[in-house]
Amino acid sequence: MTWTILVLVLGIALYMFGGMIVKQNAKKTTVGAGLGKKAIKIVAILLMAGSVCRLYVPYYLVDVNPNIVQEMVQAIQEKENEEKNKAIREFVREKSDAMIADAPVLGNPEAKKTIYVWTAASCGYCRRVHGEISSVLADRDDVRVVLKNFSIHGVMSDGPARAMIAAKLQGNDKAAKFADIIFTREYRPSEKITDQSKLAAAIEKNLMKFAEEAGLDTEQLKKDMKGEVVARELANVRDLATRFEITGTPFLIIGEEAFPGAIPASAINAALDK
Repeated sequence: MTWTILVLVLGIALYMFGGMIVKQNAKKTTVGAGLGKKAIKIVAILLMAGSVCRLYVPYYLVDVNPNIVQEMVQAIQEKENEEKNKAIREFVREKSDAMIADAPVLGNPEAKKTIYVWTAASCGYCRRVHGEISSVLADRDDVRVVLKNFSIHGVMSDGPARAMIAAKLQGNDKAAKFADIIFTREYRPSEKITDQSKLAAAIEKNLMKFAEEAGLDTEQLKKDMKGEVVARELANVRDLATRFEITGTPFLIIGEEAFPGAIPASAINAALDK
């Protein structure tokens, strides 16, 4: 801003007094002096016009017509989303089997319509969108939901993510029931535990209670949580998050469109029916 004002002052000074400079340096060439004065005036006008525009445009965009900025941002976001959706479409068509292989699946595992959801049990918005997804699944059997458990909140999300993935090794039906319990009930200890290893142990203890309720073999589940399949799926979730530029949860891919953030059942159904 300071430099713009200085340029404006310079432009005004040149416009008003620039002729004196030419007059002093061009006493013998009248034609040259005239051209010099005109050139200085043109430069001065350009400096003043550019400075005024630079000073006025921010005021116009912020105070007079801020909708233009919003429209510009929206247009940029739409273009970015279009490019991201294109990349997602191409990848999902080619790699869907790998995306589903080790992940728990809700709804009808054989359904053609698929929702992929990057989610974390420790995320309040993820819990909310789980309820919306459950509402969708309650009304239709032509949808499957692939849970991509994103371990992004340390031990608060790592234990549940590992447990849900490991549960699939004992059958997808049990894994689906287990996941629903985790997302609808409180697995976190009520007391405050600052030691991370003790917190992880307390969380696992609560998860094993849920696992028993879901009909899972808890001893086998504990072993599988540390196994190769779980490690592979967690790596797949992270790799795909990087590829799709997913930085938070929930993040849904419905059909071939991306939906960052929690969305209602009506929006999910609308995307499925496209």
